[in-house]
Amino acid sequence: MTKMNYTRDNLWQIEEVGFDSRYLGKTESIMALGNGYLGSRSATEERYPTEQRDTFVAGTFNKFAENEVSELPNVPDLWWMDFIINGEHFSLEKGIVSHFSKRLNLKNGELIREFDWAFGTIELHFIFRRFVSKKRRHYLSSFVTIENLTEAAVNIQIRSGIDGQVTNNGSQHFYEGEKGLVDGKYIQMMPQTNESQIDFVFTAGHRIKAENVRERIEMGRRQIFMNYFFDLPAKGTAAIEKRMSIYTSIDNDHSDREVTAIRQRAITEMEALEDISFDELLQESAEKWNEMWQKHPIEIDTENFEDQLAIHFAKYHLHIMTPAHDERMNIGAKGLSGEGYKGHTFWDTEVFMLPYFNFTHPDIAKSLVTYRYLGLDGAHKKATSNGYEGAQYPWEAANPSDGEVTPVWGAADIVTGQSTKIWSGFIEQHITSDVAFGVKQYIDVTGDKEFAEQKAYEILFDTAKFWGSRLEYNAENDYYEIKDVIGPDEYKEHINNNAYTNYTAHWNVTYALALAKELKRSQPELFNHLNEKLGLDAVLDSLAEKVDKIFLPQPTEEGIIPQDDSYLEKKTIDLTKYKSADSVDGLFHDYNLEQVNQMQITKQADVLLLLYLFEGLFPHEMKLKNFEYYEPRTTHDSSLSLSTHAILSADLGKLDESYEFFKKARNIDMGEYMKSSDDGIHAASLGGIWQMIVFGYGGVRMIDGQLRIEPHLPKAWKRLTYGFDYHGESIDVVVTKESVELTKEDNGNNVMFVSNGETYSLKNKLLITLEEV
Repeated sequence: MTKMNYTRDNLWQIEEVGFDSRYLGKTESIMALGNGYLGSRSATEERYPTEQRDTFVAGTFNKFAENEVSELPNVPDLWWMDFIINGEHFSLEKGIVSHFSKRLNLKNGELIREFDWAFGTIELHFIFRRFVSKKRRHYLSSFVTIENLTEAAVNIQIRSGIDGQVTNNGSQHFYEGEKGLVDGKYIQMMPQTNESQIDFVFTAGHRIKAENVRERIEMGRRQIFMNYFFDLPAKGTAAIEKRMSIYTSIDNDHSDREVTAIRQRAITEMEALEDISFDELLQESAEKWNEMWQKHPIEIDTENFEDQLAIHFAKYHLHIMTPAHDERMNIGAKGLSGEGYKGHTFWDTEVFMLPYFNFTHPDIAKSLVTYRYLGLDGAHKKATSNGYEGAQYPWEAANPSDGEVTPVWGAADIVTGQSTKIWSGFIEQHITSDVAFGVKQYIDVTGDKEFAEQKAYEILFDTAKFWGSRLEYNAENDYYEIKDVIGPDEYKEHINNNAYTNYTAHWNVTYALALAKELKRSQPELFNHLNEKLGLDAVLDSLAEKVDKIFLPQPTEEGIIPQDDSYLEKKTIDLTKYKSADSVDGLFHDYNLEQVNQMQITKQADVLLLLYLFEGLFPHEMKLKNFEYYEPRTTHDSSLSLSTHAILSADLGKLDESYEFFKKARNIDMGEYMKSSDDGIHAASLGGIWQMIVFGYGGVRMIDGQLRIEPHLPKAWKRLTYGFDYHGESIDVVVTKESVELTKEDNGNNVMFVSNGETYSLKNKLLITLEEV
């Protein structure tokens, strides 16, 4: 029986014990390897029918056909190895498997798979090791050890190379290209994507430590591989090291993009590493990992050791999925760990993942928000196609200039048997204000004036310009409304005046007007430049006329903010069985989306997300009433939901309930349910883990451009240590039940922050007792 195994003795290890091919997807995703440039599911070297062998290179989007949307292509497989032992194809689905362990070292990014395998008279001990280099973005490596446990020699054949027969669930994105052997040592394959025409160069070399090894090269369609033959003596050991690299013609670390030059670059790298061992290459990668781990480490003093493991797990994945090397790229909703959502970027980045980078790695955050600046052309394209002005950001984004890339058709409707139309790309429009919110948060946290002046202000004005054209005048009530949308609750389609959408649009417009006023006063030349580029005079006059008439759903007599115009009139059902299920699709085994649309059922935090992000707009009692109304109606079918509920309930003093949400969120990928992550990691939930700890329990928040720190630990935690960057200052925080201690270097600027209505100034060290807080 296979299961996840975590221990308090090793808070840096994710382990699966026992093998069951039905559940390969779980560890393929949660033990994925990567470095931001590339990411790879941890599929086994040998192949199984239930596996998903995915490796992706960030930003290499391609369309299989004109009527399909761009997706990250699954590139040729480099990890593959076949083992034929005494004429038998090796597989863990036959014979006897014992002492099976598959484990990921989160600290250094090494994956190890180890087991004993017995089949007839064969008895072998295998150890598979692999890593993707954190230091050398193009480099991958694996090392396999085979030990003969018997007194009889064993004949072994190994087939290992580059397999271009992999697809994206059947879609083949590559022309085959040239392939061959170089200098008798390295095999190469050079395919090209069929629509975006990106050239790839894959290189692999082998080192075999065994006696009397014979070798033979073979080629097949979209394949090139080496055959190695040798006898493993009684009680003997053999080792196979495989060194690999991936380069593309869009890489930004080399200027010569011709395939011949890229091929030579790859060979030159391999030759330069010949005298460096596998362990030395792993060590240099580990040292780069350590630089990240030393930046604002989080320590949790608690008996629930999984909490500490969870933040290590979350930070590891946030860094292997984020293309920090290239501002033309962003984070996919599944990172680089699976084909789910096709590698596309959503609002997940701005609301759930960007905050981590804002406060801990502002250089990476800058790259992520620059991607949105580069996406203005695509946003203009979408706005124009819909008859609007300004920048309407796509619900799903690929290359920044592409515009909307959301698929039109999705899963089956269980009632009609037809494909369900995906309306998000058409009418889920809060993404535009989410982008603006993320950009504003970046400026507030980092104080990056250069980015603000050169890029951010343009985004903030252009998005407000969109909302000005999107507003619809209601003459009967003399207000402007936003009709026919989808809010964060994607179980409600074609609704009017979604609270989250309307309030965030209002914020976007209000902020743009205030910004224009300030720039006219303090930086008239900058304002004139933006005015000339965007035609702001007319836009701002129009926005000023409309802003106070934007309809903002007001609370009922009971204090409930309507999620939209019709939500509170819909019928209710008991959601107990759906909320308690391991999987998140049970609701649609009983109802189709049209039926769910007529019920008070919410997929994920909607109104509550609004209360969390814009807490200054709503009094405590109103937030509490809305929490108690909407949470029982929320299925949490989205991985984005639980972290919001955990943070908001902590703000409301419901710490026991908050901690239950935290544990559920922590277990979305790490938990025992073995089918949770088949399509890939839940990227936003990993950003949510950091937010729950630092924003929720550590109490850090940006409110209306001002830093606030109001910690409150759950009962299970005795002490929390964390850190963050703010306006170029590095701040360390220690929270206990009795006090909050903040420290920073005293040679910088004082940091002003608010805590429970009091303003504090941190110069070097500051201790605040809980009575003060």
